[in-house]
Amino acid sequence: MENQFELNPNSLTELSESSAPSDDDEPALSSHTLAALKEFLAEQQRGSDAGGESEVSLVSEDWRLSQFWYSPETATTVAEEVLALCGGGIRARVACIACPTLYAYLKKMDPNVPAQLLEYDKRFGQYGSEYTFYDYNHPEDIPSELKHSCKVVVADPPYLSKECLEKVAETIHLLVQPGESFLLLLTGEVQKERAAEILGLHPCGFRPQHSSKLGNEFRLFSNYDPGTRLGGWEK
Repeated sequence: MENQFELNPNSLTELSESSAPSDDDEPALSSHTLAALKEFLAEQQRGSDAGGESEVSLVSEDWRLSQFWYSPETATTVAEEVLALCGGGIRARVACIACPTLYAYLKKMDPNVPAQLLEYDKRFGQYGSEYTFYDYNHPEDIPSELKHSCKVVVADPPYLSKECLEKVAETIHLLVQPGESFLLLLTGEVQKERAAEILGLHPCGFRPQHSSKLGNEFRLFSNYDPGTRLGGWEK
């Protein structure tokens, strides 16, 4: 890869029209060119800053834990849907099972949303009381205060197996509140029939993407008709 040379706009702030070179200096930019260059670099910096604010920093993926973070577009789309489902004056609790990207985007978009991350990777203990260690092999091992308390549950099982989906489904049933509740499942296309059989879910038109390109086709399933959102239910 070729080395790239970047100009820092801050390094030009001290330059002015009076920065004239001595006879031994290299030729200097004209005042007009200098002003144009400073404005261009400042605009580039503003664009870079704006782009950085739209994304969320996460720890690096650990492929040994089958971790693949969502693309910013996917994380934002799903987070917007979750926030829409919460709605109302009394904020509904959200459970994010094995989807830390979504949790991070939810908290960035609405720091007050009561979201709980259930995740095996203890690096996410940095989220404090909103982090719960979760091992899908022990689906019932969740804090009592979380049981039957969540209006929205989003799950992304770490493995594309029937056993994994069945165990995560056990946890989902323990988390959802009585009455109205919403479930979103992000998993591989190969789980389509199982998602319908085990959880009664339907595929949506929206296709999740990951920052790292995966060979498996990924899908989003829901237990409710999202209408025009998420591409609607696939017919």
